Amino acid sequence: MTNTDVLAAGMADRELIVRLAFGSMAAQTLRAAARLRVVELIGDAQRRAADVAADAGAEHQPMTRLLRALTGLGLLEEHTPDTFSVTPAGALLSSERPDSLTSLVRLLTEPVLVRAWEHLDGSIRTGDIAFDTVFGTDFFTHLAQHPELSLVFNAAMSQAAGETAAALPSAFDFGRFTTITDVGGGDGTLLAGILDAHPALAGVLYDTADGLAQAPEKLQQRGLTERCSLIAGDFFRSVPKGSDLYLIKSVLHDWTDEQAVTILSHCREVLPPGGRVLIVEPVLPDVVTTTAQSHAADGGITYLSDLNMLVNVGGRERTRKDFEEVCHRAGLSLTSVTPLAEATPYSLIEAVAD
Repeated sequence: MTNTDVLAAGMADRELIVRLAFGSMAAQTLRAAARLRVVELIGDAQRRAADVAADAGAEHQPMTRLLRALTGLGLLEEHTPDTFSVTPAGALLSSERPDSLTSLVRLLTEPVLVRAWEHLDGSIRTGDIAFDTVFGTDFFTHLAQHPELSLVFNAAMSQAAGETAAALPSAFDFGRFTTITDVGGGDGTLLAGILDAHPALAGVLYDTADGLAQAPEKLQQRGLTERCSLIAGDFFRSVPKGSDLYLIKSVLHDWTDEQAVTILSHCREVLPPGGRVLIVEPVLPDVVTTTAQSHAADGGITYLSDLNMLVNVGGRERTRKDFEEVCHRAGLSLTSVTPLAEATPYSLIEAVAD
């Protein structure tokens, strides 16, 4: 390696650290864009910053600076000085799109969640949940006490499920089952996608009353009211019987191993002969994988999610071995783990009764 190569590598390393250090600022830039509805105001054409500012009730110069920052992040394009359009990536910040990620952005940049991250080092030292320490209650109790935040959370979970809802129906053999219960299924985005693709399948959506709040409207929009029952309850106490497939997506990672075992045990208790439990979550490799394009296979997002579980709710992302252990403790055995290629980083984890 020549001196020039060494210098170039050193500069790249410095750029990586600086870019990561600016990460929270980039996230808050997205939050400001979402709150000001910048993408909706620009629309499908080129618009002058002054016009966007006027429509947003903002000052012209600060708006120009925001739009240029969004351009630097790849979300807008500046054609002539002070004139901008939206890139395909930036269009995902439009709340008017069915595949919008606006609510997800607002949740992940929500000051309540960010505040707990300020105490990440403390959580690592002690294993304690920073959120509980800071707010004096757990995250989900806090959600129940703050309806506006609960609405954002539910919308964010729906948006996060959209890609999986498109990919999952053709990635698993749902045709061998008669009834599917989506445990912790929220507004039904994922279950609706499965039922749409499999007309002979009946569905049960199971969540807390707050979690189900938007489900009736979602199911009515999709014409699934007659095929899908809504049951409010607590999966730490029980899971409704009567299905031969129990689906659990993005639920177990919110909880400790002991709590995950409790949820899975309740599924095992009502699982009929030949029934299955299908877990949809990221599966961490035994060793962090890297590529030439990123410092982890998914850019490190799953590992950041793991830390988010630590500081905000006390859960964790898991390896295959971790899933095998919690399933075994619940009386279940893993039969397969299949990456969901069209909805990275999720995998399909199929389990049967021991």
